[in-house]
Amino acid sequence: MFSYRHAFHAGNHADVLKHTILIATLKHLVQKEQALMVIDTHAGAGAYRFDDRFAQTSGEADEGFLKLAGGVNAAARARMAPLLQDYLDLVDNFNPSDTYLQYPGSPLILYHLLKERERNRLKLFELHPSDAKHLAVNVSGLHAGRQIEVFREDGFEGLKRFLPPPSKRALVLTDPSYEIKTDYNKVAAAISDALKRFATGTYLVWYPLIARHEAHDLPRKLRALSTKAGKGWLNASLTIKSVSRPSLNEGEHERRPGLTASGMFVINPPYTLQAGLQLALPQLVKLLGQDRAANYTLDSAGV
Repeated sequence: MFSYRHAFHAGNHADVLKHTILIATLKHLVQKEQALMVIDTHAGAGAYRFDDRFAQTSGEADEGFLKLAGGVNAAARARMAPLLQDYLDLVDNFNPSDTYLQYPGSPLILYHLLKERERNRLKLFELHPSDAKHLAVNVSGLHAGRQIEVFREDGFEGLKRFLPPPSKRALVLTDPSYEIKTDYNKVAAAISDALKRFATGTYLVWYPLIARHEAHDLPRKLRALSTKAGKGWLNASLTIKSVSRPSLNEGEHERRPGLTASGMFVINPPYTLQAGLQLALPQLVKLLGQDRAANYTLDSAGV
C-alpha cells in the first residue's frame, strides 16, 4: 500500500499539467480578501530535489518541467501562455540560482500563494509514513504558524470535518497515487460527499490516463456528479506520447513506458481558466510531446 513515492515523479509532465491548473485556479481565488481554506488530501512530501536518487532514477522531470524550463530562451519564454509563465515563475522562486535543484510539491505551491493573507488556512493530509515525516519537516521550515496544519491520516476521511469551512470559501485538491484501483471509487465518493456538504467549493481532481477502465470512468463519474449538483466543470488532459513500447535490440531489457497521459477535472472552475488553458495546452503539446500521439483535450460545461 505504501510503495508509491512521488519523489520518483516530481516535475514530470503530469505535475506540469496539475500544477499549472492549480496555480491558475488559486491565483484567481486569492484575489478576494475573504479568507480561503485550502485542503490537500494527498500532500506528499511537500518538496523535492531534482538531484536526489529518486529523481535521477526515473528521469521523469527531464521530460517534464526541466524540458519546459530549459527548452526555451528568455524571448521564447516571454511568448509563452500566461498560465505557463506563472507556473515557471513560481518554481523559479524556489530556485534562486540559474540551476534548477528544487521542485515544490503542491503544499509549498499552495502556501506560496496563500501566505499573503494570514487568515487563509491550509490543511495537508498525508498517510505515507516517510512522506508524512518529510512533509512535517518541510512545513516546519516555513514558519507558517497557524496557517498550516499537517495530518498523518487518510485525506478522504479527513476532508469531511473541514467542509463546509467557516469562511464559506474553499479549494480542495485530491490527487492520490491510484496505486490501488479502489482509489478511483474513493475519489468519486469523496467528491460526491464534499458536494453535498459544500456545493460552492472549488474541487480539483488529478487522475492518470492508463489502460484501466476505472481511470477512464472517473472523469465520467465526476461530470455526472457536477451535473447532478448543478455545478460547472472543466476537464483537461495532456498526452505526451503513445503507449506502444519501442522495439528492442538483442541484449536490451524492456523498459516500462511509464505514464503517458493524465487529466485534471475541476468543479466550479474560475471563469478565466478555460481561456487560459486554450492558450497553454497547445504549447505544452508542442514543447513536451514526444511523438505524433501527443495531444490535449479540453471540455467544459456550465462555465
